[in-house]
Amino acid sequence: MAKLTDGKGGTIAKAEPPAKGQRFVFDDHRDAPRGFGLRITAAGGRAFVLKYAFDGRQRRKTIGAWPTWTLAAARDEAAKLRRRIDEGIDPLQAERQRAADPTVEEAVDLYLEQRVEKLKSAKAIRRYLKEDLCAAIGSLKLRDVRRRDIIDVVEDKAADTPTAARHLLAYTKTFFDWCVDREYIELSPAASIRPKSIAPGGRKNTLATVRRRRVLDHDEMAAFWANVNACVRTQTALALKLILVTGQRPGEVAGMRCDEIHGRIWTIPAARRLKTETDHAVPLTDLAEDLIAQAQTELNRLAKRRGFEPSGLIFETKPGQALSVSSLGQAVRRHAGAMKNVDKATWGHWHPHDLRRTARTEIAACGFPAEVAERVIGHVAPGMVDVYDQHRYEREKREALEAWERRLSMLTVGDRIVSNVVPLTIHG
Repeated sequence: MAKLTDGKGGTIAKAEPPAKGQRFVFDDHRDAPRGFGLRITAAGGRAFVLKYAFDGRQRRKTIGAWPTWTLAAARDEAAKLRRRIDEGIDPLQAERQRAADPTVEEAVDLYLEQRVEKLKSAKAIRRYLKEDLCAAIGSLKLRDVRRRDIIDVVEDKAADTPTAARHLLAYTKTFFDWCVDREYIELSPAASIRPKSIAPGGRKNTLATVRRRRVLDHDEMAAFWANVNACVRTQTALALKLILVTGQRPGEVAGMRCDEIHGRIWTIPAARRLKTETDHAVPLTDLAEDLIAQAQTELNRLAKRRGFEPSGLIFETKPGQALSVSSLGQAVRRHAGAMKNVDKATWGHWHPHDLRRTARTEIAACGFPAEVAERVIGHVAPGMVDVYDQHRYEREKREALEAWERRLSMLTVGDRIVSNVVPLTIHG
C-alpha cells in the first residue's frame, strides 16, 4: 500500500512497470475508498481500478486510464461505485447489463416484427417509428431515453404536420408500453406526455384534439339520403348510407367482404377492427341487406366493364382493392353543398365518421340503454364489465337496429326508403 500522488513527480508517474503482466498499487490516502488503486502494465500503461467482493466473488472494475482520469476524479468515482456496492448493486454486472440493453432502433425492429407486421396499420406505424423516432433517437439505449427526448421528436414533427405528430405520439407511446411489458425498461418515458403538452416552436398548441360531437340533425339526414345518389359514385353513396344504417366505422364498412356475412349477421373479424381485438357481430336489417345487394350488383357491373374477377370485397373499386376511407371523406367534402348540408355555418362540415355517431345517438333516442347502443357500434364495455358481462346482446342489438331503421325511414322518405332500391347512376 502507498499513498498515490498525482503530477510529474508523484508516485503514479514514478511507479515502475513490472517485467511482465501487471501489478497493482493500492491507495492508502484517507479519502480513498477501500480497494481503490492503480494498475500498471508491463508496457507502462496506468489505470485506476476498484477491487471489491460481491456475493463472495472477487471483482475488479476499471475506472479509467491515467492521466485522462485525474487522481481526484478517480477517487470520487471509486467512492460512488463503493456506495452502489454497499447498496447491493454490482457495477460490473450493471455494466454488462447495459451493454446488453437494446437501443431504441433495435427494440423498434423487434416490436415491428413481433407486434405490428400483421396489422392493417403496419405500414404507417413502421414509417413513423423508423423515419421519425429512430432517425432522431434510434442510437440511444432504451434506458437512456427521457421524456424530453420524445417531446423534442414530436414537436419537430408538429412544426409542419400537427396531425402526423399526433399519430407519431400515439404510436410512440404504444411502443414504449410494449417495452415495459417486455421488461426492457421499468417505466415508459412517454407515459405522461399528452398532446396538450406539445407546443411546437412556442406557438399555440396544435396537437390537443378537440373531441368531435358532430351529428346530423333530422333535416340533414333527409337531405343526405335524398341527394347523395346524385352527387357521388354509386359505391361511395351505398357505403355512406350503410355507415348510417349500421353505425359501424367507415373503414369497416368500406372493407366489407362477402365471407363475413352469414345469414342476417355480418361479423367483422378482429383483424379488421381498429380499437379492439375481438370479432364484432352486426345484425343486418332489411335496409342494410338491400344496400349490400345494390353494392354487389354495382360491383358485378364494374367488374364486367373493367374486366376483372371480384375478389370477395363488397365495395371493390379495382382488382383486390377496397373503397378507401379517404375517398369517402373526399366525396363528402366535395359535395357537401349538393347534399344540402344545412346549418353548415353553425355546425360545420360533417365527416363520414359522424354518420356512425349519428346512428349511435339516434339508437339512444329510440329508448335503448347505453350498454345496448354501445354494443351495436362495437364499443367494448369499460373495465371489469367487459370481463364479467359475457352476454352477446344479439337480440337487443337487432331490436335496436330495426328500431333505428324505422326511425330513419320516418325521418327521410317514409316507407319508400326500403322499397326504392333500383340501381343507381354513377356520377363523377
